[in-house]
Amino acid sequence: MKKIEAIIKPFKLDEVKEALHEIGLQGITVLEAKGFGRQKGHTELYRGAEYVVDFLPKVKIELVIDDDMQERAVDAILQAAHTGRIGDGKIFISSVEDAIRVRTGERGKEAI
Repeated sequence: MKKIEAIIKPFKLDEVKEALHEIGLQGITVLEAKGFGRQKGHTELYRGAEYVVDFLPKVKIELVIDDDMQERAVDAILQAAHTGRIGDGKIFISSVEDAIRVRTGERGKEAI
């Protein structure tokens, strides 16, 4: 099993969710996040005062999938989240040793 964590722009969430649904993935977890990468934030004016916005709003999507779905899931996220501008986000992939469904006690692939 693999865990995919994708950090994307908030306005791309619906497109990514639909893309994952179209390839047959059902369960995702979505977290609101703040951060910055190469874009390093920006400055804004508020009531005449300039201030730096270091952490920009992002959305973090987490999903655990079977190994054979990895490439399709990554491709779906890449296509749906892409704008071509700086700050499009990142995708991280890691191995998952086990998964357990709390309600039934199922383990492994059956739990996801």
